[in-house]
Amino acid sequence: MTALSTKEKLAWYNDFLIFLIIAVLAGCGLVYEYLLSHYAGRILGALESTIYAIIGIMIVAMGIGALLARKITDPFTGFAWLESVIALFGSSSVLLIAFANAYTSILPHIIAQHYDLPGDISPSGGWINTLQNTVTYLPFFFALLLGLAIGMEIPLMARIRATLYQKYLEHNPGDIYGVDYIGAGIGAACWVLFMLKLDIHLSAAFTASANLAIGLLFIYLFYKKIRYLPLLLILHSFIAILLYFIFQYGQNWVYSMEDMLYRDHVIYSLNTPYQHITVTERIIARNKPAEIAFFINGRTQFTSSDEKIYHSMLVYPAMLASARHDNILVIGGGDGLAVREILRWNPKKVTLLDLDKDIIDFFSYPKTYHGDIINQRLLNLNQHSLTDPRVQISIGDAFINVDQLLEENKHFDTIIVDLPDPGHPDLNKLYSSQFYAKLKHLLYADGAMVVQSTSPYHAKNAFLSIGKTLLHAQLSHVQQYHYNVPSFGEWGWSLATKNAPSAKARIQAFTELPISDHWITQGIILAAFEFSQHYFDVLPHIKINRLGSYTIYNYHHKAWKEEQIEY
Repeated sequence: MTALSTKEKLAWYNDFLIFLIIAVLAGCGLVYEYLLSHYAGRILGALESTIYAIIGIMIVAMGIGALLARKITDPFTGFAWLESVIALFGSSSVLLIAFANAYTSILPHIIAQHYDLPGDISPSGGWINTLQNTVTYLPFFFALLLGLAIGMEIPLMARIRATLYQKYLEHNPGDIYGVDYIGAGIGAACWVLFMLKLDIHLSAAFTASANLAIGLLFIYLFYKKIRYLPLLLILHSFIAILLYFIFQYGQNWVYSMEDMLYRDHVIYSLNTPYQHITVTERIIARNKPAEIAFFINGRTQFTSSDEKIYHSMLVYPAMLASARHDNILVIGGGDGLAVREILRWNPKKVTLLDLDKDIIDFFSYPKTYHGDIINQRLLNLNQHSLTDPRVQISIGDAFINVDQLLEENKHFDTIIVDLPDPGHPDLNKLYSSQFYAKLKHLLYADGAMVVQSTSPYHAKNAFLSIGKTLLHAQLSHVQQYHYNVPSFGEWGWSLATKNAPSAKARIQAFTELPISDHWITQGIILAAFEFSQHYFDVLPHIKINRLGSYTIYNYHHKAWKEEQIEY
């Protein structure tokens, strides 16, 4: 075997660095796809459809970019400038989208203040609506822009390798695409394992930093072949400074923009692998405690001022309708507030199934941020219920974890389903007849089950479909009830028993309530089962939510979309 000459060693070394550049940039490109689609899904609502749309746009744009790459006559200069553009927009796109979204949200308020309009008048319609609607397309615009740029990388790199070797390379496309796919896979792994837990601006900054560093490596290797080098280095310096400020002050910028979106002061914000959580604070009066509100993906989950109403109406009727209270199953409810109400009944064991470990930890243990325990008031609110020795927590997809309980032949006196509204396609399966049928088998014959069922006023069809789906799961009696929770408006729940008598009949049989929660009464509970005349007339036309049908999701999404248009 002959030894490599110095020229051959140099060629091999340069080729290795070229492949390294391709692999890193492929990983960056995939992270940009995930980052934009994930963030767009959170701010626009329909997470799954938005993610698919963003990724689809970027794939098409990459194809167009690959075709446009032939227009670039100098591949070395074109590639070097291209990486600077990708790093610039990759690092700043999320912040630009967040700023535009926040500013257009408060624009009517700014106009009202400027013209001293009455407090109950908010400018809307016309160019304001046009501007606000335009902002919702910004994620798709940046997806198109980045997709075009990323799509040019491989054709340019193929031409660069061919130029370096001064001949057509037989395996050039295969080599480059092979390294590109491997790099993309590594990028996907980095996203799933590390970046999902980072604040979104940090994920963007880290990715852009890798992009910038690889761009500088390319400049170092081929600076003699790159035109306008001084200007390019100035642009690189500008991007490096921008990245420094994003790392240093990005969190404050994000908080400031979240403050603009929320009526109250944002005191904490956190990305988990599954969702974005926000905690806000409102000072009501000097002699009263601040009101704390908890949001997931921008949607209110509870406020400290009236969560007692919601959780009492969720837990108390089901516990009252159950023959015993020894063994309780809670699905969702990672804030521990439903568990707090359950523990008043002195159960022997409470099993809680929740998907997100970060939220469980946030509501279980003190979390220090800048020297302060930022969740102390939340721990006080749930009375440290999640660390009670009687509470057993299982992390994972409830649809799968319930199967494990069935395999273990577990049974429960009461089942409380405290999930977020079915505003995300992934949640639809947890509102399906198949899931409710599983829960039926976990319930003792004289037990009761309650399901948080969205608003009977704002999302009537979704509310009715939940009740009808429970009945289809062959639970003997399903009755729905409602009550006004100021933070949400009119809210509803569905209460089911496995065998007769019905939950309402069981509640009526009590002469006095066995547990005092200092708010609820038997009269409040029984009155909640009353609805307006003809409310259920549309029930025959309401569809059952089967696994994979997305019936509940579509009902809910349509209702709240119409609600937003109306207001």
